[in-house]
This record gives sequence, structure tokens and C-alpha cells, in this order.
Amino acid sequence: MTTTTGLEIVDAQPKHAPFIAWVILAAFRSHLPKGFWDFMRPGTDEQLLRYLEALTTTKAQHWTSLPLFIVAEVDGEPAAALSGYFDEEHGGTRLRDGMAEADAATGTVPDPEGIAQALTVLNVMPDHVPGAWIIEDVATRPEFRRRGLIDALMQEIMERGRRRGATVSDISVFTGNDGAQKAYEKAGYVVVGEKTDAAFEAVYKSPGTRTLRRAL
Repeated sequence: MTTTTGLEIVDAQPKHAPFIAWVILAAFRSHLPKGFWDFMRPGTDEQLLRYLEALTTTKAQHWTSLPLFIVAEVDGEPAAALSGYFDEEHGGTRLRDGMAEADAATGTVPDPEGIAQALTVLNVMPDHVPGAWIIEDVATRPEFRRRGLIDALMQEIMERGRRRGATVSDISVFTGNDGAQKAYEKAGYVVVGEKTDAAFEAVYKSPGTRTLRRAL
């Protein structure tokens, strides 16, 4: 779907896997010193990106699977991306099976201490209403920011949610990521809840998360 000159919104394809790996890493780092994946599978950026690329292409389907993403390409170059899914289909514990596949594919050995730190995020996980269309893993390459790419992606992913029968959509931010929150509010989302946790803050250096919601 072409939206403006030089901009095309496309379904993520296998060729996009390296870019989607970067999107996932960047999205979960947000504005923080380290993100979920830095703790869950510690390593260099190169190692993390290789792991996340493997994770997006596992046979087990989960909320970081490549088919859930749409990509904004500018003159054929991937510039921004995000995903949309139903928790009932791709959420919950489904990621665990995908991670086991990615571990085997990359020879990654999980670190129990890192996992324990990473999982403090469970203390601030958003509460989604049943049937919510969840938007996740939103990121734009620095050189393509402030060009309206996220606006275009948000409109497209919301329309896809509507076509799937969703009547409400959720998105979340780490507390303090004011730029992302403003972008989502511009798209019609409003804050409906906030969770804070001392253990999470000690690891991630953010008080918690905010959940934003809008009708579709």
C-alpha cells in the first residue's frame, strides 16, 4: 500500500528479518540503558541481533514472529516497523517455545541471573481487555525519524485489527518515554493504566509501564 511518494507499507518478508531483529531490540531498549533482551540473552549487539533474527523465524508462532510485522520502506529501504496481534493467538507462554528454537539455532546458553532480571518486567505487564488488538515492537531508524512513518504504520495496523474484528486496541510504553506516548496519543490512544514496581525499576531504571487504549 503506497501512502506517500517513496513510502510503501509492506508485510514483513524473510528478507526483512535482520531489520525486524533491530526493531525488536530498539523497541525494548526504548529510552532505557538496557532493555528486556539485553537481560534475557546477554551478549554483544551482534549476538543479540543474530539471536533475535533467529527468533523471528522460528516454527513456533509468538508475538515476535515475522508475519505479525508490517514495514515502512522508503525508496525500497526498510525504515520503520511495528507489529499487531491478539494475545489469545500469539501472547502468553508461546514465546518460550520460540526462544528454545532460537537458542538451539544460535548455540545460545540461557543465563539464569539474566533471565531473573529480565522477568521483573512481568511485574509491570499491561492488563489487556479480552480481544484487544495489541500493537508492539515499534521503532524507526534514526535517519528516518520525524517523517510520519509511524503515523502511517499505526493507521495501517489499526485497519488490519478492524478487519480481524477487533473493536479496541492497546499499546504500552515504559514510563518516561514521553516521545512515544505523544505519538500514540496523536493516533487517538489514551492512558488507561500505569503499573510501577521497585524490583523492575532497580533493573530497568524506569518506574514501570503505561497502557494506552483506543476504540477501533
